[in-house]
Amino acid sequence: MVELLNMELATARQRVNRAELALEQAEELLEEQCGVAINLTLCDRVRVAQQRVAEARRRHRQIDPPSGT
Repeated sequence: MVELLNMELATARQRVNRAELALEQAEELLEEQCGVAINLTLCDRVRVAQQRVAEARRRHRQIDPPSGT
């Protein structure tokens, strides 16, 4: 049971890290001067990446809730 929980926590941490990395990459691309159409696409990509980060963090908190001290 403990091994399964550890594996789920590791998977959740990886999911958060991948989502945060994708968000950082999209934001860096957005900072470059491209064109309006590309910037609109990148804005959408940033928004989706932000949603993925929030969802990954929510899942991680469900598996390992923070201590309330």
